[in-house]
Amino acid sequence: DIAGKAGDSIVAVADGRVIYAGPGVHAFGKLIIIRHTRDYISAYAHASEALISEGQNVTRGEKIAKLSSSHTGPSKLHFEIHLQGEPVDPQKYLPPR
Repeated sequence: DIAGKAGDSIVAVADGRVIYAGPGVHAFGKLIIIRHTRDYISAYAHASEALISEGQNVTRGEKIAKLSSSHTGPSKLHFEIHLQGEPVDPQKYLPPR
């Protein structure tokens, strides 16, 4: 999870096409899933507002959503990368801090 503040922008990690934008599992709020290549997808959970829609092409760094407030503590983005359907460490896909 990546700490943030309610209303912070969530941006696409890479170019791709939005394949899902809607309610996620109960604890995740709104969920956005982007297919980047045949093998890679990224998932972004805890969004309050989607700024994109399913089927839309997005570019790396494009604002795709706003971070929601949390009822259980600080706001945070749940971010995942999947390679061929398996989760991988997302840290190697993020810019250095």
